[in-house]
Amino acid sequence: MEHDQLLKGERWPAHPRLGDGGGEGEQDVSQPDAQTGLAQGFTARNCSLAVAILTMFCALGQAAPPQPVPLLHAHAHNDYEHARPLFEALDHGFCSVEADIYLVDGQLLVAHDREKVSPDRTLQTLYLEPLRARARRNAGRIFPNGPDVTLLIDVKSDAEATYAALRKVLDEYADVLTIFKTNAIQTNAITVILSGNRAHSTLASEASRRAAIDGRLSDLEDNAPVALIPLISDNWTKHFKWEGRGPFPADEREKLAALVDRAHRQGRRVRFWATADNPQVWRELRRAGVDLINADDLAGVQKFFQAESTLK
Repeated sequence: MEHDQLLKGERWPAHPRLGDGGGEGEQDVSQPDAQTGLAQGFTARNCSLAVAILTMFCALGQAAPPQPVPLLHAHAHNDYEHARPLFEALDHGFCSVEADIYLVDGQLLVAHDREKVSPDRTLQTLYLEPLRARARRNAGRIFPNGPDVTLLIDVKSDAEATYAALRKVLDEYADVLTIFKTNAIQTNAITVILSGNRAHSTLASEASRRAAIDGRLSDLEDNAPVALIPLISDNWTKHFKWEGRGPFPADEREKLAALVDRAHRQGRRVRFWATADNPQVWRELRRAGVDLINADDLAGVQKFFQAESTLK
């Protein structure tokens, strides 16, 4: 853009040379007269105009980038392993992110493996704080006028001890978190769902919670309250043989459609992990109605949904 070129060193057009003596750009001010006064006024006006234009260009240069289209069906698997945890997923429009946590010395630390935890990578600093800050900037939404965003917390340490610590932390973010009651859900900017080692009995006994449970396909048999288990996730390889190469077998396509339909009739969303990360798999999952596409390739999923507009 033209203003970028100006800011990179190109000069503004030179002012007309005024006065009758001296070197280039000099003016004779020893004898003020009408001509000199006129010149000074002209110069002042030009300087003011230049400042105004430069200020406008700077403001344009600092304008916030356009917001991505929220992708309701995009889930950032092991989001914390990206260079910019959370922010990369949000920049690509993802409405669901995953964070593994360990309870270490009273802190909820984010990492895939216990030996890789770091005291500066807490659940609060990587996820809860920036999510709340963004919700406050966007009138209570993560994306302006957008849907709630799911924070899927995969508990790697002891279920009961970790949930006891997590519950206290979540209470500090009550202003932006979804509330789950016995048979009701009060949606807010951020919806927390617990996976991995889940304190199932404790959560089920609470009349009001700031977290729900990520169930398994076997939980469809019990038909627990949706406010307790709003999401069903499972390991793809335990139920299907197709690895994303070649045609999707007809019998497996029918099986997938039946599982998704059963979950949806109970009011639950569906996600699979351990799926191949490629457009052919994403397309089959969405055609079957799978609600969250589990992905590591953030840019690839965003491009997929942009191209497959009917599957958004």
